Amino acid sequence: MRAMSFLRRWSLALPAHGINGLSVVLGLGLVHLVCWALGGSVAAVAAVSGAIFTSLPDTPLAPARTRLRVATGALVGTLASVLALSLSTHPLALALLVALIGGVSAMAMAWGARAGPLSFVPILALVFSLAHPPTADVREIAHHALWTLAGATLYWAWAGWTSRRVQPRLRQLAVASAFRALGELLRARGQLLALPATDTPDAQTALTHWIIHQAALDEQIQAARDLLFEAQHRPAALRLSDALLQAIELRDALMVSELDLAGLGKEDTSQATRVALGEWLGSLGDALARQALALERAEPPPPVEVEALQARLRYSLGQWEGLAPNRLGHILLGRGEHLLKDLARLRAALVEGSGQTLPPRDELLRFISAEGWPLASLASQLHWHSPILRHAVRSALALTAAYALALWLPWASHPNWLVLSVAVVLRGNLEQTLSRRDARILGTLLGCLLVMVLAVTHVTALSDVIFLLAAGTAHAFVNRRYMITATAATIMALLQAHLMAPEGGFGVTERLLDTVLGAALAWGASYLFPWWEYRSIPMLAQRARRALAALTEEGLRWPEVARSELPMRLARRQAYDAIGALALAARRTAVEPEAVRLPLRTLAGLLAQCHVLLAQLSGIRRLLSYRQAELDRRQVEPALQAHGAEIARILRSHLEEELPQTWPAPPQAQPSADFNQWLLRRLTLAELAACRVAHVNHELARAARAVRRRA
Repeated sequence: MRAMSFLRRWSLALPAHGINGLSVVLGLGLVHLVCWALGGSVAAVAAVSGAIFTSLPDTPLAPARTRLRVATGALVGTLASVLALSLSTHPLALALLVALIGGVSAMAMAWGARAGPLSFVPILALVFSLAHPPTADVREIAHHALWTLAGATLYWAWAGWTSRRVQPRLRQLAVASAFRALGELLRARGQLLALPATDTPDAQTALTHWIIHQAALDEQIQAARDLLFEAQHRPAALRLSDALLQAIELRDALMVSELDLAGLGKEDTSQATRVALGEWLGSLGDALARQALALERAEPPPPVEVEALQARLRYSLGQWEGLAPNRLGHILLGRGEHLLKDLARLRAALVEGSGQTLPPRDELLRFISAEGWPLASLASQLHWHSPILRHAVRSALALTAAYALALWLPWASHPNWLVLSVAVVLRGNLEQTLSRRDARILGTLLGCLLVMVLAVTHVTALSDVIFLLAAGTAHAFVNRRYMITATAATIMALLQAHLMAPEGGFGVTERLLDTVLGAALAWGASYLFPWWEYRSIPMLAQRARRALAALTEEGLRWPEVARSELPMRLARRQAYDAIGALALAARRTAVEPEAVRLPLRTLAGLLAQCHVLLAQLSGIRRLLSYRQAELDRRQVEPALQAHGAEIARILRSHLEEELPQTWPAPPQAQPSADFNQWLLRRLTLAELAACRVAHVNHELARAARAVRRRA
């Protein structure tokens, strides 16, 4: 019983990527045992190689997606492996194949992030084939191809089976990750609020962290949608979906509250209140973290201490003398109580349901990520102004140069290592390339040291087991902490080379030299046909403006019972995605050469104004949803139509001259104002925010044109 309890606690301690890595280890072990028993050690090596490159697209996904992506990886990888081994005695033809595989793999990113793991499959299959001794024997090539395909097929079956088995756990962990990301966003907002000024380095750092947490939350929410919304026939998935939707509502409430928090100003007299409210937002983040921890441990969700949090909120507001009884104090208290209610509904959704009706399944399915490989997406990137095509040409040239250089080097016993180093370091933008470069070198150094320790202690007698464990570890951490993946991959490569040729030792020195040389080559290649972010950011900013205009048109309508909220929710998601893409581009341009870098302060201003407008629209929607009975439709509906049309026009303007000559001035809200007046004031504030978004966007466009003239 104690052993079973220990195993259960250990299994519950594994995160989603840990479960995925463990599944890969077990799958590779199964392939190794079966193929070794049927065909011997040579067959087992070929089969495990096929299983490894097939495992790359096996990530925490819904079962149907896992089957499709892993099957595609098995076919693409086997084809690349057969072609590479068939040309192994023809260096020139093999160099052309290296270029073709490098270019085609990079072009796969035309299908977006979902193609990331799959795009590396043919490169890894090529690397494994380069490690095989050159041969022109047709029977040997066929024998190797059959066992490679057998390993790939066996792993595909394993991946489909395990994906179905671990789905309930993956859904829990996905929602827990979304809760944690939302909690981190609350803490980041609290830290930003507590700072006494916005123009200091600390404030800029806090603002950057807040923007990063926004993008991270978007990613986690989308991952949870993809796992949950296809499983609405299961009661547990229904509860988790309800909780996820409540988390999204809590995020909207946080955005609305940020507008009122800005009313505190930055005077010294309000510093104590800002710090106290910042700490209170952090306590909400801690409460969300406790809900996430309960999900991770498969325990009942802990109760939300609403009364204690409410008392702490009142104490925080009391830090500014005279704030609690005045208008702003009442507003902030109301916003805080709305956050607490959303948090309580989130917890209730995990236990018995929030009491709110979930959208129909067909509507929820509209929010999952796209799947499949449409040729139209690929065709749209076949022009020189496409960053994906430029990266494909860059990758083809860099990998070919790496292969040619590997043949000429005095230590050319493992040309595949240099090709692999270039392939894993060279990314589609400079920021990721620099990150991969550093992590690759440090990870390789650590991996070489570990292999030397294993050799001295004679633990290498368990090389097969260590190799499989390293493969699973590398798979689990590739998108989490790449230095760990680089360390595990180094152990894999050195053990694989030792298993194939024990008399050659471990090749530690060669591995280090190839890694440093490959990282340097990839770093240099990243400046070949570059696509700097000043080219993309204006287009991303336009996309964000269009998304906000669409959200305005959908959100600024009088609510009707018969009207579906699906268009508004889709528009809101597209707005979040567009702003998130702009935030990631701003992060990437920060590491680019100064001559081609856009002003970071202008970018931060645009992002901040986009969030202000998004918050204003969310506040209006919540007023229409929760206070509809207290609003005068005859007064409000014409105002919604007029302001909505003007905001959309401003956001879609192409010239700065199209902006209003006089920006709207919102009236001062009176303490006795009814909800109609509050809504009209919010509409004016939303129009003002739209003017600021458009103005900063035009300022950014001018900066981009100036950079283009200099470049």
